[in-house]
Amino acid sequence: MKRVTGIGGIFFQARDPAALHAWYKKHLGIDVQEWGGTAFQWADEAGTPMKGITIWSIGAADGNYFAPSTSPFMVNYRVEDLASLLQALRNEGCNVLEKTDNSEYGKFGWVMDPEGNKVELWQPPHGQ
Repeated sequence: MKRVTGIGGIFFQARDPAALHAWYKKHLGIDVQEWGGTAFQWADEAGTPMKGITIWSIGAADGNYFAPSTSPFMVNYRVEDLASLLQALRNEGCNVLEKTDNSEYGKFGWVMDPEGNKVELWQPPHGQ
């Protein structure tokens, strides 16, 4: 079974999300949208679009989406078979959070790494 197949997103918290959005937009040219981030479309070496995106997002430091982690960041990893991977991680003694989510954006599950960082695992919808 393949485990992680790529990075689906980078999420981090900021004390002043609006100011940080503006800084990244002005200085690095990241097109930060109203929802707080951007979706980088994948492309090949020639610039031809490919299926797939990587999300980059800044949220408020007082949010609880990263809980139970106290880290100011979370990495989202793409996976092919979320249910099988979560079961394998449980069998290996990892701290897998019981909550999962199934939405139009795909299937999501979470595991805590040994340093207490919440890791998001994402199985994209078929064809993405």
